[in-house]
Amino acid sequence: MAAISKFAAAVRSLADLIPGQRARVAAVSGPAASRNRLLEMGLTRGTVIELIRVAPLGDPIELELRGYRLSVRRAEAANVSIESA
Repeated sequence: MAAISKFAAAVRSLADLIPGQRARVAAVSGPAASRNRLLEMGLTRGTVIELIRVAPLGDPIELELRGYRLSVRRAEAANVSIESA
C-alpha cells in the first residue's frame, strides 16, 4: 500500500504547476477528442512547458511551449501528466 501512495504522490498533472515552474510532458490522457486536441497543439511526450500565469479566477492557465503561448482550462490540464524538466 505504501508503494501505491508513493507512486500517486509522484504523478503530477499540468494543473498542479505554479507560475514560473517548468515541467516535461510525460503522458496525455482523457477523452479522445480532448486528448487529440492537446496533442495537435504540441503537448506531446517530452515537451518542456512553463506555466506563465493563471487567470484571476484560476481558469484558464497560460503555458509557454515550443516558442508560443497556449491557454487551456484546468480540467484539460489535469489530463496531462508531467515530470521534472
